[in-house]
Amino acid sequence: MPQQLSTQSSSQSGKVAKPDRELAWQVASSLTSSFRYAWAGLSYAFQTQRNFRIHLVVGTLAIALSFYLQLSRIEVAVIGLTIGAVLTMELLNTALESVVDLTVKQTYHELAKTAKDCAAGAVLVSAFAAILVAGSLILPPLVERLHQITQAHG
Repeated sequence: MPQQLSTQSSSQSGKVAKPDRELAWQVASSLTSSFRYAWAGLSYAFQTQRNFRIHLVVGTLAIALSFYLQLSRIEVAVIGLTIGAVLTMELLNTALESVVDLTVKQTYHELAKTAKDCAAGAVLVSAFAAILVAGSLILPPLVERLHQITQAHG
């Protein structure tokens, strides 16, 4: 989303108009502003990236199941780290796609395609790893719990 310029003209204030927020190339002036920028990135990804939302919902479900199944702290930590890796890859993919789009504008370039495809591939690899981790840690106790439930009602 392009930055909005101040509505006050430079001739009225005697200053050159600048964006409402700090320029992107400037170092954040405080830890609070660094967190605000990070939150803006997360918010942008959540609002605009369908796959980020899907991974977030699936990850939340995996953590909820982990607690329901009373997995060990280590198992929950491994699942949490795996979810974090997938979400991180989604954020990096979004950032890379934005930079590539900014660079090539509306034109096609084979290297831009390669960069975007590789970033999407990184997300896919991390998602497959997450499925493997969650499957090996969550599925066995979930199957056991379902078996216990069916035995109790059968």
